[in-house]
Amino acid sequence: MERTCALIGAPVQAGASQPGCLMGPASLRTAGLAAALTGLGWTVTDLGDLSIGDPQPKDHSNGAIKRLAETSAWIETVEKAAFDAAERFNFPIFLGGDHSMSAGSVAGLARHAAQGDRPLFVLWLDAHPDLHTLQSTESGHLHGTSVAYFTGRPGCDAYPPLAVPVPPDNVCFMGLRSVDDAERWRITSDGFEAYDMRAIDEMGVLTPLRAFLDRVVAANGVLHVSLDVDFLDPAIAPAVGTTVPGGATFREAHLIMETLHDSGLVRSLDLVELNPFLDERGRTAELMTDLAASLFGRHIFDRPTRSMR
Repeated sequence: MERTCALIGAPVQAGASQPGCLMGPASLRTAGLAAALTGLGWTVTDLGDLSIGDPQPKDHSNGAIKRLAETSAWIETVEKAAFDAAERFNFPIFLGGDHSMSAGSVAGLARHAAQGDRPLFVLWLDAHPDLHTLQSTESGHLHGTSVAYFTGRPGCDAYPPLAVPVPPDNVCFMGLRSVDDAERWRITSDGFEAYDMRAIDEMGVLTPLRAFLDRVVAANGVLHVSLDVDFLDPAIAPAVGTTVPGGATFREAHLIMETLHDSGLVRSLDLVELNPFLDERGRTAELMTDLAASLFGRHIFDRPTRSMR
């Protein structure tokens, strides 16, 4: 496979509960993401940051919703960028930005995969399933609606029309530990594959991950990975506005990424919810960069020692 990678910044914070995610793409660049991937033999093209204009206001019957017009505009912009990047590059990486960005990236990638008659599968590494609709969200923060949107759940009609929904059973949640009642019901009723941290404690990360990868192979699928900072334990990754204790450890996270690399199935990646304002001397940005490098083939023997600045 030709080894071309695109970096696409999506400085979105319209869907988040705390400001700061718009600095995420710059932080990942500063942490050396492009250099790490170039060092692994990839030709990296940084396409810069996406932007939106001044969206027209949108009303909704759910009065809790915040910044609907802005979030909708970002979804439309990222969807087009994702489709175009998948046409031109072997491996697009979307630098967030809050997780509402993934409503657009996954939608665009699903549209591109369908052009080649292949289904898109999504590995969602997150403390939250982001399965609220615009009707069910109580907080009104729209980074909690991405999966509901790109799987075509009812209640997201105010968002841009969805060309190719991802079937719920093509989505695998790993690392869940904060799930609302409405989301819990939808996981069960709609056939999502879900592993909370208790399941990972009991069986480890490899058993569910390998079973999911086997399903991707059997379907001749294309795999997208969406990595939220809060998938990780806040003790090692503090730079996120939605910290939930008890997340994945350093080695669990790297093992997932190393296994994904070995599978050869992954064709795109989201790195989301990095809020540098909440970081400690860049440690979370560096960890996210190192995890991306593991996904791209960096081995333990290759890993550099970080200085304690």
